[in-house]
Formats: sequence, C-alpha cells, structure tokens
Amino acid sequence: MTRDDILKIVEEQKINFFRMQFVDINGFQKNIAIPRSQLEKALDGGIMFDGSSIDGFARINESDMFLKPDFDTFVVLPWRNKDGIAAARIICDVHLPDGTPYEGCPRIALKRSLAVAAEMGYTMNIGTEAEFFLFERDDDGNSTTITNDNAGYFELDPVDLGSDCRREVIETLEAMGFEIEASHHEVAEGQHEINFKFSDALTACDNTVTFKWVVKAVANKYGYHATFMPKPIFGINGSGMHTNQSLFKADGSNAFEDTSDPGGLSKVAYQYIAGVIKNARGFAAVTNPLVNSYKRLVPGYEAPVYVAWSASNRSALVRIPASRGLGTRVEIRCPDPTCNPYLAVAMMLNSGLDGIKNELPTCDPVDVDIFSMSQADKDAAGIPSMPGSLREALDVMIENPIAKETLGNHIFEKYVELKTAEWDSFRVAVTDWELDTYLDLY
Repeated sequence: MTRDDILKIVEEQKINFFRMQFVDINGFQKNIAIPRSQLEKALDGGIMFDGSSIDGFARINESDMFLKPDFDTFVVLPWRNKDGIAAARIICDVHLPDGTPYEGCPRIALKRSLAVAAEMGYTMNIGTEAEFFLFERDDDGNSTTITNDNAGYFELDPVDLGSDCRREVIETLEAMGFEIEASHHEVAEGQHEINFKFSDALTACDNTVTFKWVVKAVANKYGYHATFMPKPIFGINGSGMHTNQSLFKADGSNAFEDTSDPGGLSKVAYQYIAGVIKNARGFAAVTNPLVNSYKRLVPGYEAPVYVAWSASNRSALVRIPASRGLGTRVEIRCPDPTCNPYLAVAMMLNSGLDGIKNELPTCDPVDVDIFSMSQADKDAAGIPSMPGSLREALDVMIENPIAKETLGNHIFEKYVELKTAEWDSFRVAVTDWELDTYLDLY
C-alpha cells in the first residue's frame, strides 16, 4: 500500500473520517480521529498528540509526539459506513519531534526484536488464538457475568446463542482483509474462539489488536459485553491466547523443520524451545499481565501451569502441533488475550533467540499429564511452575536480563511501575471472599 493507493481508495469510497491508531504500554488501542481535510498531513506523519496523557508514555515536559502511519495497515471500517460516508483506520508508530522512533512505543519495541532476528537470518510468523466471553448486559446497559448461553465445546445453535454474533464478527473481519480459518464455541459456557490465518509477527500483532476491537464492537451491537479477561468466572475455564510461532529463512524455508529428525524438528527449533523454557517464568509478567491472569494459571482447567514441552501434551507450556513442512511451529500456551501482543511476542521471540544464540540444550519432552504428577515427581523431572501471582512474575522479570534488553529501559521501568501499582491496589483491597469468610466468623 502506498500513499497514492490510500488517496485513491479515499476518493473512490468517499471516506471522510480516519482513525489514527496506536497502542499504549498496556496494549490498549488509542486513536486520534481526523477529517478528510487533514489526511495528507496525517499520511506525512504530521499529526501530533500529547504523550503525557498516555499511561507510561512521557512526562509533561517532554510530551509532544507524532504519529507515523504504516500504510499497509490502512483499512476501511465496515461498520462505520453511514449514508454512503465511510471511515477508515491506519495503525501508527510513535515518533519524537526530531523524527526518531519513540523508545516507549510497543510496536517499535517489537520491531527492534524482529531486527535482531533478521540479523540472525530469520523472519518470524505468528498465529494467535484469542478466546473471549460474551456476557449479558443488565437493564441499565452495565456488564454482568451472566453468560449469553450454557453451551459447551463445539456446540451447535440453538444451544450456542453466540453463533450469529460470531458470524458477523467473521464477516466484518473478512471485509477488513482477514483470512478466517475457523470459529467455534469454546469449553466454557459463553466462551468463544475465532481463528484467523498466521502472518508475519508485526502484522499478526496488528491483527490481534484489531480483532479484539472488532469483537467488542460487534458484540455491543448484539447487546452483549465481550471480554478478554482471563478468568471472569471461578470454576470454569479461562480465556487464553495460544500463540503459534515459527522462524523462516531468507529462502522461504521453515527453520523449524528437519525431515531427518524423528520429531520433524530442526536443531534451531529445539534450541528455540530451550530458550522459551529457560525464560518462560521471566516473560510471564508480560504474557500474563493482570492480577486476574494468575487465577487462570492454575491446575485443572487446561491452562499451562508447568514449564515443560511436548509434541502433544496440552498440560505443557510448549506444545508442538502435528503439522509439519511449512506448518512446523511451536505453540506457547501461557499468554492470555489481555497482554500487549507487541511486547509479549517480542519477549517470546527474544527468549527463543536466546536459546539459538547460546545453543541451549533442550530438556526431555514431558508426554504424561503433568496435572496428575505429584510435586515430588515434578521436582524429580525438573519441571518448574509458572509464577503464582503478578507480584512473583514481576520479581522474576526484574531479574531476567532479557526483559530489559527486549523492552528497552523506558518500557521496562514504566511497565514495572504500572504493574507494581496494580498489584499494590489489589493487595490492600478487601474482597468479597474475605467478607464472606471472616465477617461473621470473627
């Protein structure tokens, strides 16, 4: 997509409004809306905003920032067409007034990690699987935790009451250029999943934040509240974002494939897995960024609590799907969909590259149900657990040198600051559980 391509589409489709989008450190989409008269200025990177108003971005005395659009992310918004007047969006990187990329921009942080991979001769492909719940709203329009149905895994309508909503999400995404592979009702009541085709890592992260936006917009149209919260209801499965990843060489071949290996995996793939296993506890604070994330990472609900790998075992953190050839890939199962995908992918990539750079040996796969193993058995097998809380995850991340290297000093420090404040707010809060358990007893 070029500047001229965009201007041509704008004239042909009568696009009068534009959303210049970017993400903050927490992964929330932000945007500045502009009219048609400002489009040329926007395409030239001339739209300025106050960075001190964005969590974790800048101090008030250094707040002027500019949005540099990525032309390839330009897309018309199907649900914003009114009376023949359309709207579009374009995703931007954040730059400083002197034109240099802003260190605190998550998209730029991912680009830095991808540049490291490129220097090693690799490009990265990603496919994310973000699960979500559809909840009813009350008479005042407020969100509830009442699921929109009581259906289970792969149920059909009329039991699956979210099928029409999912269908419209898919139609909207396809109109925006997504290639949808499948959709279905997930294990928990009211839980859903839509899978779209993998792409290069930067595009995949752009697609992930766009996907979440579209799901919420369409769900709202149906009177539902869509949430990607990892564990909104106790006692049922939470929502994960399994992330399939692979490295490709310059000749287009999959660097993870080796047909001579019994498992079909290359030395590079085994080293990548070793790097992920080594650093998994250290990237958890980014892939699982909320206090609530660690309510999902508990045994018994298919969530990957244990740092191990296997070709098929879904109780392990790292799984190798059966597909081979160009489809050979590593599935990391711990991330949840509240993560900032740019930072999460950057952390996972640099963890894997750490294994390749240092030629780390891969531990033995664990092909038994780890949930059924005793603690003594797990200790004997050398299987550690993921952090049990956001506080523990932050402590481990702070000690992991890959974190600061990947995130950069600014994001690292601001991220730790923001998440420490979140943990402290939770730590001092008096919960319903405490009142229910202690108020009458004592």
